[in-house]
Amino acid sequence: MQFEQFEMNTSVRIEASRRDDARSVGGGVSGSLGYLVPEFPQQTHIFFWREIQALEASGVSVRLISTRKPDLSECKHAFAPQAVARTHYVYPPRLLSVARHLALNPLRLTAALGYLAKLSADNCRERLKQQGLLACALDLANFCGEENITHIHGHSCADAAHLLALCQLVGGPRFSLTLHGDLEVYGRDHQAKMADAAFVSVVGSHLKEQVHSATTIARDRVWVTCMGIESERLGRLTPKRSDRANQLRLVTVARLDPMKGHRYALAAVRALRDAGVDVHYVIVGGGDHRAELARKVAALDLLSNVTFAGTLGEEDVTAELMRADVFVLPSVGHGEAWPVSVMEAMACGLPVVATIIGATPEMITPDVDGLLLEQHNEKAIADALLRLARDPELRRRMGQAAKKTARERFDVGATASRLLSAIVTAQG
Repeated sequence: MQFEQFEMNTSVRIEASRRDDARSVGGGVSGSLGYLVPEFPQQTHIFFWREIQALEASGVSVRLISTRKPDLSECKHAFAPQAVARTHYVYPPRLLSVARHLALNPLRLTAALGYLAKLSADNCRERLKQQGLLACALDLANFCGEENITHIHGHSCADAAHLLALCQLVGGPRFSLTLHGDLEVYGRDHQAKMADAAFVSVVGSHLKEQVHSATTIARDRVWVTCMGIESERLGRLTPKRSDRANQLRLVTVARLDPMKGHRYALAAVRALRDAGVDVHYVIVGGGDHRAELARKVAALDLLSNVTFAGTLGEEDVTAELMRADVFVLPSVGHGEAWPVSVMEAMACGLPVVATIIGATPEMITPDVDGLLLEQHNEKAIADALLRLARDPELRRRMGQAAKKTARERFDVGATASRLLSAIVTAQG
């Protein structure tokens, strides 16, 4: 089933009719829908919560599932306590639940053990970890029976995908998967994980080709999607932006990791200041790379031009986007797929300057709603930002086009509806 089958012309629908369409799809889902996210919730999981809300708004009964409870100290979102209270964590497994399911389904154990025997393992510790997944799968299968869960959608293609495959083998429901990044990041044995999945959705066409290269899954069971955003809500907000030439407020929303390329943006900020631009760069996010970036800021003499905002909640992130003139994402290497931060920036009416990585070429139309650049190119980033700094009308025009793109392609109502359509089709 291809992405195009579920593409919706959102530009010709008002919000109320879109919700009605979603409800009609939701009515076709039998039983409850299991929704699995590993170590949920975390700071970056806000887009999962939005999708859950959109699914429930469509009339679907959603049961939240996760692997283990995370440390919530770094999750600044208000939804986190509610999410924890609603989530069934399979680790540690409930022994009574495991025993109950084994007693009711003893013959199913053979297939699960056969599955585990075929998995790759470099040492005894890894093999024991795989065996531990079986107990979690038995607990999960019993939970699905208790909650009338007839399908589980898993937002992971790592060990959580093994968990879902094992759960189905021991008598649990069918499952589907979403791949959120380069397949190499998600371990091995992808054929085993995906062989019995109803479908695999991937966030970017480049990931679709990776799945086809690593597995024998039929092409019509792999389709392209993205995680949706609240484009309608963000599009209604009023920005506070500069309309002056040679004045620019930049923002990046990303974890502080070398692959996010903050250092290239900092070099570009130095170049803009040298060119006489009144520039300020706000870096939103936390991570171990902060100390190194702070040293880079000092070395470039940018202490008055750069603000480390740290990890922020949803409302504060939105506020920073509404104050900015341009969004920058200079990521390098692998790891990016379909950046949610880029979609949100576009929905807020910001032109985006991003490197060519993951699905950014599918998201951004160069010189229309943003600018795409080669990775590791400080001069190209500086030139792009200088062009925008000197032309406020270009910033405004690109920002309006970006908002239109987000509304038509990235709204969570449409993306959740595509997921539901795939699940309904899988249930027959």
